[in-house]
Amino acid sequence: MTDQSVPVDAAAFATLVQPYRRELLVHCYRMLGSMQDAEDALQEALVAAWRGLPEFEGRSSLRTWLYRVTTNRCLNVRRSMLRRREMEWNVPDFLPPEPTKLGEVVWLEPMPTGAAAPGPDQHVEQAETISLTFLTALQHLPRRQVAALLLRDLLGFSAAEVADMLASTEQAVHSALKRARAGMARVGRDLPTHDGDLSADARRAAASFARAYEASDLDGLLALLTDDVFLSMPPMPLEYVGRDLVGQFTQLFFATGRRYRLVGTEANGQPAFGVYVLAPDGNFHATGLFVLAIRGDRVSALTRFESSHLAAFGLPRWLPAGPSARPEP
Repeated sequence: MTDQSVPVDAAAFATLVQPYRRELLVHCYRMLGSMQDAEDALQEALVAAWRGLPEFEGRSSLRTWLYRVTTNRCLNVRRSMLRRREMEWNVPDFLPPEPTKLGEVVWLEPMPTGAAAPGPDQHVEQAETISLTFLTALQHLPRRQVAALLLRDLLGFSAAEVADMLASTEQAVHSALKRARAGMARVGRDLPTHDGDLSADARRAAASFARAYEASDLDGLLALLTDDVFLSMPPMPLEYVGRDLVGQFTQLFFATGRRYRLVGTEANGQPAFGVYVLAPDGNFHATGLFVLAIRGDRVSALTRFESSHLAAFGLPRWLPAGPSARPEP
């Protein structure tokens, strides 16, 4: 074999592939846009890789072999899966304003990063290549274009290696890559832009957002938003663009006198907050997860996910009444 002898014992194989698990999971997530689907696809791919060891024969590195099996598993998933259906507006007594548009990628899910990411390999991904904007754009591309773009541009495999992984030709890979790059540029024009790192200004903007939201300070919150701020809420398809519309939507929740607590975390390399609302029992109960995109010192996008995702970030289902747990800049 090329770099090491691969054992046939399942436990030994699991130990051998452990260093690659995080990067393979991120690869699956980029291809599928859903952590649940990514985890399922990776598990199935690793089982297939172990069973397919006789086909491996050390003709490439183990990492390359694992990417080949994992990529093809994700291609099969994208071809056959029934994407989760969109959710209808389900907040009683609240009528949302007319959306700017209806989103198509309602199956998108957040991914824990930073301190919220599991295991020691939490920094293997670049923030800009796991951002919600990048993930959303990928989901608009045909599946083989996504595979070519990720394997060639992000992971650095050669065109020959990618062709071998996809049972294709180098010419076909180059063609798919060209179309994928053009598609990403085209789709990206309609998506929010953001900075690729969590600078001090970004952290201050996120902390200020949390303070304004907890105080139900609509004017203070709006002052933190860009003019073209983008609000989405998968799996609901409603999307709002612009400070005025986002303000109208947010006012629905501030006008009731509800009290909120925000707990800081990180998702997709972006500031994020578990959102809790004060309940009649005197405790704050989980109501969602906000993921912010920051441009300069302003919030350029706000994505709200269901509270079912909080457990993946190590956040509780409820908080006792008390001081805010938001992070300070």
